[in-house]
Amino acid sequence: MNHNAKSIRPFIGAKDFEVSRMFYRDLGFEETVLSPDLSVFKTDNGIAFYLQKAYVKDWVDNTMLFMEVENVDVFWKNLNELNLTTKYEGVRLVPVRTMEWGKECFVHDPSGILWHFGEFFS
Repeated sequence: MNHNAKSIRPFIGAKDFEVSRMFYRDLGFEETVLSPDLSVFKTDNGIAFYLQKAYVKDWVDNTMLFMEVENVDVFWKNLNELNLTTKYEGVRLVPVRTMEWGKECFVHDPSGILWHFGEFFS
């Protein structure tokens, strides 16, 4: 089957919707408010996800997203300059790790969502 897909947009939850909105704007995503309980966050090249004012601990604690970046070392440097761990309670950053397939670093958002930011070896 040929999907002819253009994008995929996961829905993620937020323990504190307003705090998460600020966090993702600080992380460099552009927000478009869709309703009082739902926003879409996009990168400049159209990668996007929905943030909703919904929190189910088991769901959020088990949510992981992977975003491929061009250069994970540069991304890591820029990430540290944002001081997210100082600004947001519960945010954790895990430094770049080299694996057999590429490199990645990790960010735990204010609700506990685990983001993998990675770069694949060619």
